[in-house]
Amino acid sequence: MLFQFTAPPLPHYIICGEDTYQEGHQHPNRFNIGVFDLILVTRGVLYLEESGAPYRVSAGCYLILRPDAAHRTFLPCQEETHFYWLHFQTLGQWIEAEEITPFALSQSEQPYVHIENFTFYIPKYGQLSSGEQAELFIEQLQLLEQSLSSAARWKQQQVLQELLLLLQAEEQGIQKRQNPHYVIAERTANYLRKHYNEPMSYGRLSDAMHFHQNYLSICMKKTFGCTPLEFLTRHRIEQAKQMLIHTNDPIGHIAEESGFGSFPYFIRCFSRYTGLKPKSFRQKYRSP
Repeated sequence: MLFQFTAPPLPHYIICGEDTYQEGHQHPNRFNIGVFDLILVTRGVLYLEESGAPYRVSAGCYLILRPDAAHRTFLPCQEETHFYWLHFQTLGQWIEAEEITPFALSQSEQPYVHIENFTFYIPKYGQLSSGEQAELFIEQLQLLEQSLSSAARWKQQQVLQELLLLLQAEEQGIQKRQNPHYVIAERTANYLRKHYNEPMSYGRLSDAMHFHQNYLSICMKKTFGCTPLEFLTRHRIEQAKQMLIHTNDPIGHIAEESGFGSFPYFIRCFSRYTGLKPKSFRQKYRSP
């Protein structure tokens, strides 16, 4: 299970601490606490249940409890148990999701977007291979609590984002190890970026990647939400945008440099993806 957050705004830090429970002690039962509760166990085991789903949170594992649900202990600690806890919240939208939605590349004509909404995912429960790094982040947050300065409060928000990125990176690493689609799609995307201004076909791509074109398309759709050649066309359009804005090169030369085989084809693709012809785009976004 994953938490999907929509930003901006990003989740914000509230407070953190740590506790040690002796054998027989248990985490308090709570309902609708109004904040996300991140629990990181460093020693022993916490036996928690949220909305009927049990979680055995052992050393090196973490669990994020919802702000609007009930959680309770279904079994007291069987040994001395130490854990950190951290409260955070968001003013943005969030949901629980079972899987990551493929990332869809933007087709906006705007080269400079002032505010762009995006989603990111944090696993609800997991085991950290870099648990010591997570502990250091929380200890840093505790030290910053001793200062009342606005700079310390700002730094706390930065540290929270680093911690959330760490949790996300752990999940992505697991996905890549368990699902070859991600690895193959990233390899394919890197190859297309490197050779975007060269003639490209599914045959050439299959030979370079050593996979059938149908399988490459499946991997790219699962990861990027588009086929390899759609990914290539969009990347070429982005390169053409930059040349139109930052150079005085003729449009025909830009079409050739960005990998489009013919000038009419470039015009058609550029207009379809941006809503403007290249000349109009240059006039609209070129600095005076």
